[in-house]
Amino acid sequence: MFVFPILYISFFIATLRSLAADKVKGIMLFVVFALPIYTTTLSVTHLYGFTEWIPYLQSFKEITIVLFLGYCILNIQQKFKWQWMDKIMAGFAIYAFLYALLPIGSYGLTQKLLAFKSISFFPFIYFTGRLINFKKINLNEIFSFIGLLTIGAALVLVYELVTYTHLQTHTGYALYNQHFYNQDPSGNYGLTWTFEIENGMKRFASFFSTPLEFSAATLVATAALAALITNNNNQIRFTPFTQIVLIGTVASIVFALSRASFASYGIIVYVYAWVTNKKQLIKIIHWGMIGVIVLITLFAIQNDLIEFVINTITFSNASSVGHIIEWVNGIEAIGRQPLGMGLGESGRLSAFEGVNTGGENQFIIIGVQLGLVGLGLYLAAYIFTIKHAIKTIKTQTGKIRRLALFVLLIKIGLFIPLFTAEVESYIYISYTTWFLTGLLFNMKAQVLNKIN
Repeated sequence: MFVFPILYISFFIATLRSLAADKVKGIMLFVVFALPIYTTTLSVTHLYGFTEWIPYLQSFKEITIVLFLGYCILNIQQKFKWQWMDKIMAGFAIYAFLYALLPIGSYGLTQKLLAFKSISFFPFIYFTGRLINFKKINLNEIFSFIGLLTIGAALVLVYELVTYTHLQTHTGYALYNQHFYNQDPSGNYGLTWTFEIENGMKRFASFFSTPLEFSAATLVATAALAALITNNNNQIRFTPFTQIVLIGTVASIVFALSRASFASYGIIVYVYAWVTNKKQLIKIIHWGMIGVIVLITLFAIQNDLIEFVINTITFSNASSVGHIIEWVNGIEAIGRQPLGMGLGESGRLSAFEGVNTGGENQFIIIGVQLGLVGLGLYLAAYIFTIKHAIKTIKTQTGKIRRLALFVLLIKIGLFIPLFTAEVESYIYISYTTWFLTGLLFNMKAQVLNKIN
């Protein structure tokens, strides 16, 4: 198991060496290959008695972004021209930082700064991609990295399925949560309830932190795969490598058993079919949806998976009811305090202390803490990104079009999970999507400069 900390540290060192050699692509080595095993690395490190190392290992991800962002700022080759997206992202970070300094909420400065990092670090990731020299970035290589990660995750999943054992039972996951977050083991397998569905059927996470992060990571892989196999004429070209990646995404999304991500997987494929004008694929999806409805209607018997699907659709299971309760509590809190309750009052910090208000929804978590202004800025960034990606796909070709296709698919794909989880806390997903979003607006700026 100690291979995970070794890999994590090795990729961090390789990233620093890459930066020292003026090879900026190294940042994606760390993001794609180290961040997915972040929680597993910390768990194993604690399990083997090296607990004092954990704060240093935790800081690697922020150190990487800060170093690369600083490098990018120092190496700007032309005057920076602010776009609307830049202003929105900077505005969100500044606005949230004010909430850390002002006497708003029940937490002290240190706790609010931790909450600020949790909720507002993604603009720093965005600006790293926005300012980096995109000419030194090989986009196909990044998408291939994500494909390799997907294959690796699927292989670990196969081990879990064959042994019908969660990898996390061997990594010290429960001991780590108990020691650092005061969370006692729960569920039927000594981990947490998120590793199973209502009837006890296991849901797997491979080497990710939870099945929910695993399934969300599969959405990233699906979007990357779509960008990798599609050319300017919307022709699809599979290779043996991309075929294996596709199989890996299907297996991963099925056995992670996340309702939100499973629906989003279908939405990504559907949106991809519309964007690339794949009429035959659209017909297959339509008939497939009809077939699923018919099967559920005809075979709605006491079957674990069928029951799981039906309970999801009817919102009659405990998990779905829990989401709704949290949503209602959060919306009521925003209604009472439209300017926000303060940093830390919703999300991970308050959840660990058992006083959470309106969790399990990224939008509500932001709204409870920063109010309607903070929520508005976050939504504006999200909508603006989707709008720009669609426009770029229609008007551009080559590298920027592939990147726009990825960004569009993943932003739409993550929309449903944003309603059921604090997706920005999934560090691999957050770092990957916001860095590549920044890179897209970076390339857009270069296109505008050429026009002008």
